[in-house]
Amino acid sequence: MGNAVLAAAAASSGLLKIETVGAVLTVGLNRPAKRNALNDGIILAIGECFSNLSDDIGAVVIHGIGDHFSSGLDLSELTDHDATGGLIHSQMWHRVFDRIQYSRVPVIAVLKGAVIGGGLELACAAHIRVAEPSAYFALPEGQRGIFVGGGGSVRLPRLIGVSRMTDMMLTGRVYSANEGASYGFTQYLTEEGGALAKAMELAERISKNAPLTNFAVLQALPMIAEANPQTGLLMESLMATVAQSDKEAKARIRAFLDRKTAKVKPV
Repeated sequence: MGNAVLAAAAASSGLLKIETVGAVLTVGLNRPAKRNALNDGIILAIGECFSNLSDDIGAVVIHGIGDHFSSGLDLSELTDHDATGGLIHSQMWHRVFDRIQYSRVPVIAVLKGAVIGGGLELACAAHIRVAEPSAYFALPEGQRGIFVGGGGSVRLPRLIGVSRMTDMMLTGRVYSANEGASYGFTQYLTEEGGALAKAMELAERISKNAPLTNFAVLQALPMIAEANPQTGLLMESLMATVAQSDKEAKARIRAFLDRKTAKVKPV
């Protein structure tokens, strides 16, 4: 299924707003009246989207339509689940968010307003997060009598630490955008209304990287970082060897040596 067919299917469902800008695919969560609360339909639509990325897409930007990124799980989804149903439901979220984390292209999340519960778990599956001052981060599951089920207990501690996540879940603590930028929730903080433009700028830049380099950063780097040092060093050597032997890398290195590309300078 190509992007045009996918976009038409998503548009007909109304759950996602999908657009292509050059080599960047934008995926808009489209339940603004519900603060983009995540139900099964929108999760499955996201999974379908990431299962059918066309070859000409080099990066994806996920954002929320309206004033919020996502207020998290639509709690009406849990009312009829028994223990088995709850397990299956959680694992469905895991599969979809894994498709984001292990996507063949980098994914950038644009965060504003509510980034709560499952919405924060979705944001954690992205590779880069860009926030506006209106963004705020919370995990109200502890006050709801439930537990995170979208991979948050695995991904979020890697960003902010176990103790900070523990505090959030036990006390209902809410972090502001400024705190989020300081504590690792996000890598970028823009002016109000500027996050989507910043994300598009980053996505366009990223999409111009050599595909094999992007693949190495997305797939190999996380495993290297979590491996024991000697295993990590061997994996690094193997990945470096593969990357530098690629025709694209050779052409880019030659362009640099021939002074056809700019040197790195401070911004």
